[in-house]
Formats: sequence, structure tokens, C-alpha cells
Amino acid sequence: MVVEPPALRYVTPPRRSAPHPVPAPARPPVRPSAGYWRRLLPVLALLTLVTRLPSFRPPLWSPDEGYLAVQARILAAGGALYDTVVDRKPPLLPWLYETAFALFGDQSLYAMKALAVLAQLTTAALLAAVARERWGDRAGRTAGVLYPLVSIGLNPEDTQSATFEVFILPFTVAAVWCAGRGRWGAAGLAVAGALLTKQTGGAVLAPVLWLLWNTARTTPAPLFRAALGRLAAGLVLPVLVVALLTTPSGFLFWAVTGSGAYATLTGSELHVLSRALANTSLLCLACAGLLPPVVRALRVRGGTRGPGADLWVWLASSSAAVLLGFHFFGHYFLQLLPPLVLLATAALRLLPRDRLASALLPSACACALFLTWGVLAPRPELAHAQRLADAVRARTAPTDRVLVWGIHPEVYWLADRAPASRYLTAGLLTNYSGGRDGPRVGEKYAMAGTWPVLVDELSANPPALVVDDSRGKPFAPDRLPTLRGLLARHYEPLPGTVDGAVLYVPAPGEQPGEPPGGPSGSPSGAPSGGASVLRSVVRSPGWSGAVSGAGD
Repeated sequence: MVVEPPALRYVTPPRRSAPHPVPAPARPPVRPSAGYWRRLLPVLALLTLVTRLPSFRPPLWSPDEGYLAVQARILAAGGALYDTVVDRKPPLLPWLYETAFALFGDQSLYAMKALAVLAQLTTAALLAAVARERWGDRAGRTAGVLYPLVSIGLNPEDTQSATFEVFILPFTVAAVWCAGRGRWGAAGLAVAGALLTKQTGGAVLAPVLWLLWNTARTTPAPLFRAALGRLAAGLVLPVLVVALLTTPSGFLFWAVTGSGAYATLTGSELHVLSRALANTSLLCLACAGLLPPVVRALRVRGGTRGPGADLWVWLASSSAAVLLGFHFFGHYFLQLLPPLVLLATAALRLLPRDRLASALLPSACACALFLTWGVLAPRPELAHAQRLADAVRARTAPTDRVLVWGIHPEVYWLADRAPASRYLTAGLLTNYSGGRDGPRVGEKYAMAGTWPVLVDELSANPPALVVDDSRGKPFAPDRLPTLRGLLARHYEPLPGTVDGAVLYVPAPGEQPGEPPGGPSGSPSGAPSGGASVLRSVVRSPGWSGAVSGAGD
């Protein structure tokens, strides 16, 4: 018998497939959001309000608030930004102050303080949204709660003021959130909002571009170009509109090209570096609970466990924004907080639930420390400005214009008197702004063309009172030939001082509101016309070099 071999079956060999690419980190499953936000938002609102309570204690916290308040009053009276009142900043926040004053009155800053609370709450909520989309519900809650705790971790003057950095942050976080969702036009609008609030807000463009670039490998070229076009349009068009609503040349000069002397370390290196060290130390204290998780996040390079590279790009670009200009004011450091919070959240989410609360405890303790500082901190400079404002109010009529030569523009607002010049501080005319205390302070370091304009302003409408609030600082009139000559010719000091500030009134024969030298504007032996009188002071022998240097 022949035994047949078993039937041979064809077995298909296994296919040798190409290695699969590493999958992208999976997003957490989308969950219904109504209940989540209904529970989280009240907590964030309460935390934000409690941490911002010190902001309502004094009338204002910083000269920046005073500057913005005076600008808003001038704009409300028909003034024009970059013309009848000037600053190195973009116009968005002055316009917001003007709107708040129009709606709620200009006698207090409570409306702006409330808007600052809303801005911080919006920042916290957006950070929670970013973290939730990337890592889940618990991460969203962690990021949302962390931000109010660390948001006051600097000198209260820097964190409690309703000024530029506080209003930058919602725009910057919104830009990253929109970019993460592929909403490139909205991301561009958010970058533009940050940039038009303060120039350094544009640093958030770096992580937005990083996120867009990462889509190039998986997006067809036409769609990528369209996304880039929407981002560019959202960024550029608002800037162009704002430039046209102001004065394009003035906007370009004051917000972009005219601050070369300001953005330099030369002249006050030790002073500036000591400020940098002090504010860095304060920030490290406030972020004591964040920094160890951020260091741990550095060790997690990729995959689903590590933070996105865009967060490191965001932190790096924000650090560059802090360095820009070499001034290191505390409020500059606020831009670091959103990426630090997200990086810490990325690391903290790896902890067991029972260890998360203990990890947040250092941030809560630091918050309590800075909150106590904000409640109890003395305000000697504010008290000085209030006494000076009382003296100005007592010696002038409501319609009089005054010149406060110093770095406290809030005196104009507290005294309810109009400034005699578009330059609200001595800083723009001497480069003292930004805390310069070295040799690069003086007329020749002023912004280009400012001294001739000041001469014209004071000759056309002389102030009824001049307040020398220099108090021995490098911008004192005795170091400024033009101002020294003006005071010597047309004003005389009142007896005594107000906390060291010297008050000058028109000399006998000089009348406020008339060109120096009386109604004819032609003192004996001087050229006719008030402007000519002051220009003769400027052109006196030995002074021409200092004044011509002002336009260098």
C-alpha cells in the first residue's frame, strides 16, 4: 500500500513591514466640559480675587499706572497718542484706560484694577484649558490653580499694578492655545494683541511658529501655506490698523525705533545686575514648588510623558524678552510664569494623586508670604507723590498747567492738573527712565528731538508751577543746561521744600500762560517771541553741544 504524503499547505510567509514611526502623543479623550468648567472656574475666580486683593489697597501701585492714567485723561480731552502725549509703549493699554475712565470716571483706578483681576483669571483659565487638552482633567486643574499662586511672587509693585505685563499674559496664553488647536488666524490675532500691549509680548510668536512648523510634515504644502498666511494676516493686519489709527511715523518711532539708548546695559551695570539678581531670587522663591518639577521635566525628553518642545521654546523666548533692554524690572519676569506653570504641570501629573497636594504646598506657602507682603507693604513713594500733589493743588488753579520734573507722573493725576508737556517724566528727556543711574544720563542721551519740542511747548504755554522732584538724582536741573537756564531766567524757587522737592513759580513780571518775558514775549535785550527767548537759552555758549547731542 502506497501511503500518500500529507497534502502540502501553502503557508503565506509573514510580511516584513517597514518600521512604524513613533506615534504622536495621544491626546486625552474629549470629555464634556460644562460640568468641568462649572466646578473649576469659581475656584480660579476666588483664588485670583484673593491674590489680587492688595491691588485695591492704595490708589495706585506704580508710576506706570500713573503714567497710563495721565495719558488717558489727555486722550479723553482730545489729545493724540504719539503727538500731544507720548510713551515708548504701543497704544492698546492707554486706550483701555481711556475707555475705563469714560465709563467709570477718572478719579480712581478701581475699574482698571478689576480688569486686571479679569485678565489674571482669563490667563489661569486658558492655562487650564491648554493643560487639560494635552494631559487630561487633573492637569487642567493643576495648571489653573498653580497660576494664581505664583502670579504674585515678586515685589507687590510689580505684580499688583494694572500695567502692561498683566494684560499681555491672556493674549500670550491664548496664542499658544489657538495654535495648539490649529486656529492660526486666531493665534495671529492673539500675538498681535500681546504685541500691541507691549513690544515684548511678541515673544510668544516663537512657540506659535514652532507649533506651525511641526505640522509641515503631516500637512499638504497648500494647506500649510494657507495656515501660514492666516497666521501672518492675523498678526500684521491689526498692527497696520493701529498704526493708521495713531500716527504711523510716530507709532514707528516711539514703539520701535526710538529707544536705542534705553535698550543698553552701558552706564549702570552694577545697578541693573543687582536688580536682576534680586528679582530672580524673588521669582525662585515664589516658584519653589515649580522648579523641582520643571527640572524633572527636563529629564523626560519625549513620548507621552514629557512636555511639548513648544513649552521650552516658549520659556526660552520669554526669557529673551526679560533680557531685552537689560533692565530686569520685576514685572518683566511675569512673562516667564505661563510656560513655567505648564512645564511644572507636565511633571506633576506623573505623581500619584496623594502626593500632588504636598507638591503644591510650597507654592501655597510662598503665595501666602507674598500676599502678606502686599497687604502690609509701606508705600513711601506714593505718600511722597500725594504730599506733592497736595502742594501743587494748593498753589495752582484747576485750569493751570504744571511741569513735574521727575519720574512720578502720578502727581499730575493725583493733583488733577494738566501737564505742561507731552513728556510726562524726565526719563524720556534724559534716559533716566529704566533706572539708569550712571553716566549715560543727560540731555545728549534723550530720545531724538525731544528737547527742542520741550522748549517750544514751554515757550508757547509756560507752566504756572514747576516742580523739581529730582531730589539729587542724575536728572537734576543743575546737570541739564537747558532746564537750568529756563529756571534761572523765568522762575524763582519758593521757600522750603516738599519732601525734598523744590517748587518754582514765575518770577516777577512773568505771567503763566504767556511767553516768558511778559505779554510782548520780548524781555530787554532778548529776541522777540517766547520761543526765541528759550531758544536763545538753548544756544547760549557752552550749551549748544549738549543740546545738539539730544538729537544724536
